[in-house]
Amino acid sequence: MTEPLSADTAIAATRAWIERAVIGLNLCPFAGRPWREDRVRLSVSEADGIEALAEDLGEELLRLQRADPVELETSLLIHPFVLNDFFEYNDFLDIADRLVEGMGLAGVIQVASFHPRYQFADTPADDPANFTNRSPFPMLHLLREASIEAATDNIRDPDAIYERNIRTLRELGLEGCRGLASGRTAG
Repeated sequence: MTEPLSADTAIAATRAWIERAVIGLNLCPFAGRPWREDRVRLSVSEADGIEALAEDLGEELLRLQRADPVELETSLLIHPFVLNDFFEYNDFLDIADRLVEGMGLAGVIQVASFHPRYQFADTPADDPANFTNRSPFPMLHLLREASIEAATDNIRDPDAIYERNIRTLRELGLEGCRGLASGRTAG
């Protein structure tokens, strides 16, 4: 009999994914410093419906807005019990954007998307490029716009990061990418 998923389990899996994929493969060159400085909040939503998730997202947006960036740079809202279907999740992103705008946070905080079945519109489901945004659970990444601007100011071609990530993941291959998500090592 399988134990029900706990917040601790979801956080542990997310931590491992961040360390192994996001930082380990340098998919986000800006993630390492706030991670090492413990300025990344991992929060698990118990929501099992869209309305409850929107409420949790609103609370997390406020928490991030009110926090000093020196103490809290960014936040990941993990929601393992709702929006496991990628297309429903993708539709929810419009709700998330409207919530950000409605709270007066447009231009202040943006929501980035990560999902276990993430798929770019122009790629097949099994393309390793999709793993740039695949995570162990559905989650919403709340980022401060000012931090993004500061991080990209020193990079000549920020779009090159995305292109390098796709190259890296395609070189790793589908099985290697799946191993990142499951905790196995490639090889």
